[in-house]
Parts: sequence; C-alpha cells; structure tokens
Amino acid sequence: MLLLLVPVGLATVVGLVVLWPGDEPTRAEQAAELYLPPGTTYPEGQVSRVEPFDCSFPGGEGQPAQQLTCATVVVQVLDGVGAGEFQELELPAEVYAAGIAEGDVLVLTRDAGAEGAGLYAFYDYERDVPIVALTVAFAVVTVAVARLRGLAALVGLAFAFFLMLQFLLPGLLGDSSPTLVSLVGSAAIMFVVLYLAHGFSARTTTALVGTLFGLALVAVLGAVAVATARLTGLTSEETVRLQTYDPAIDFSGLVLAGVVVAGLGVLNDVTITQASAIWQLHEVDPGMTWRELYRRGMAVGRDHIASTVYTIVFAYAGASLPLLMLFEVYAQPWDVVLTSSALAEEVIRTLVGSIALVLAVPVTTAAGAFFAKAAGSRAGAATDQRLTALRARFAR
Repeated sequence: MLLLLVPVGLATVVGLVVLWPGDEPTRAEQAAELYLPPGTTYPEGQVSRVEPFDCSFPGGEGQPAQQLTCATVVVQVLDGVGAGEFQELELPAEVYAAGIAEGDVLVLTRDAGAEGAGLYAFYDYERDVPIVALTVAFAVVTVAVARLRGLAALVGLAFAFFLMLQFLLPGLLGDSSPTLVSLVGSAAIMFVVLYLAHGFSARTTTALVGTLFGLALVAVLGAVAVATARLTGLTSEETVRLQTYDPAIDFSGLVLAGVVVAGLGVLNDVTITQASAIWQLHEVDPGMTWRELYRRGMAVGRDHIASTVYTIVFAYAGASLPLLMLFEVYAQPWDVVLTSSALAEEVIRTLVGSIALVLAVPVTTAAGAFFAKAAGSRAGAATDQRLTALRARFAR
C-alpha cells in the first residue's frame, strides 16, 4: 500500500506547491471590484416601521395585470459610519412577500459616494442566528454521537473548507488547468480527511485507494463526456456573471472540476463502508479465502450502490428543481429538454459520478480483501514464529 500511495501523496504535495495561487488578485477579482462603488460597506439595520403599498402593473396584450405589494420601511442603522441614523428604504414585492416586520434586522449596502436616498439600499436578510444555531447543533450532535471520530471529522471538514477557499477556488479563477487543480485539491482533502477521521490503518488506506481510483475515473470520464457533449458551462446566472468578469476562464473545465468535487463525499462514504465491511468480515472469520471475502463484501456493496445512486440523482434533482420547473412550463419535446445545455450538464455530472461510484465499489472490495488477507497472513506468520521460539525455549 505504501508503494502505491507514497508516490501519489508526493505528487499531490508537488501539485499543491506548483499550483498554489499567488497573493495577487485574479483578473475576475480585479474586474469585480469595478462593479462595486469604492468604499461600499454592509451595515445592519433594524426595521422600525413598515408601510405596504400597491405596486401592481398592468399586463401586456392579452395578459392579466400583476397584483403586487411593495413596502416602504424605515430602518435604524446599527453599525458602521452611520450608526444610529434612520433611513427610509423601498423594498420590492418579492422581499415584502417573504415577510418583513418591525424589529427585523436587515443587511444594507452603504455607498460612500452617494448622497441622500441613494446612500443606503436593501441587500439581504440577516441570517446569523439560524445559521450559527444550526452549525452549533450540528457540531454538538456529531461529537455527542461519534465522539472523538466526530470531532476529528469536523476538523477534517474545516481543513477541506480551508483548502477550497485558499487553493481550489483561486486556482480555478487563475490560469491553471481546472482539471489539475480539482484533482490535486481533492486528493489532498481525501488524504487528510480520511486519515484524520478514521485513523492510520490498513482499512483507511484501502478506502483511500478506492477513493483515489474513483476520482481518477471521474476526471477521465468527465473529460471525455464534457468534450464529446460540447458542454460550455455557461448555463447559469453565476457562470454568465463570471464570464463578464473574466471571459478567459475555462468554463468547460469548471464543469469537470464540479464533477470531481461533487464526487468527493459520496466516494468517501462508499469506499470507507466497503473497507470497514471487508475488515470486519475478516476479523469475524480469519479463515475466509480472498474470493469469499470479496463475494461477501460485494453483497454489502451492491446494497450500498442501489441506495447511493438514488442519493446522487435526487441530490442533483433537488439542486436543479427551479430549472426542472422551467422545463415543465415550456412546451418542448422531452428529448430536446433532456439534451439542452442546461439539463445535459446536470445529467452528465450525475452519470459520470454514478459510474465512478459503482466501479469504485468492486475495486475497494478487491483491494480490501487482498490487504486483509495479506495482513492476516503476515500476522499469522509472526505468531507462528513466536510460538516456535517459545517451544524451543521450553525445550531447552
């Protein structure tokens, strides 16, 4: 296992060093700064008065009028340069419809170069309390149930976010290959997360072998699929905005990078489960042959595949629900909808991830059975040597 993983680990470290982005802002970051007025801040404001008003507008020819209600609110600025000031803002219909009442806290934008009514504007709702509460609840539940392993998993998750923010995202915005950046970043995350959460053991190494195999397979299949399907990656408002900031970004490569990153969690789940199942079977009956271990491990793996494939498909369907609703509204043939650029990207991402997931199961199972038998044989040989030495000592 060391002969296999040490070169991969060294290559990952070298890749991190070579591809690590510099401190200079990328072209997209420099362009984005021009779209925001200099000195823009985001203070919070508490609503002290709400006055709804009718902002309906007549429909077009043959279309009914749109009945809408907007609101004028007065907010007290809570922090920043204008703390304590009262400002009057106008909220659009969709914001008022989501619910707004006296005492609510909003996030505002403050344009330092504007005057009067244009100085402040509504930016978003304040969501610190629910997000912090859910984060703390998640951490407490994880540690309470999984104990030290749960704590180690949280530390690994923090490392994964650090690497994504410091390496993966800046690398994708730079001039480096999106495929290389995503593969190196994903491999580094898996090396740290797996060993940190599950400990240094042959079982964890087996899972790592299966995960790296799955990532490599995702990269290869994804590259072929993206090229043959001619996916441009420009299928969402976010990617179109990124193109505005930097047209030189490889958006087809971003599709592939998204496939690789999306497969991390599911591959990790499947491979560690398979490795654990194999090692548990071996501990229960060390006399099992490699073939028997593989056969019984695949019985577990088939059940896992059947449930995890649903997980992948429904996760992508849930993330793309508004897009699917639009296609339901449009009167287009189903084959045209399915092969359109917007939906084809999700379909190919799902299929590539599912193929890698399914093939990672037999590879992890075979590797686990081989390593378990090899470790058992070595342990058995060591035990025989100790027994022989003891017999010789007593014989003297």
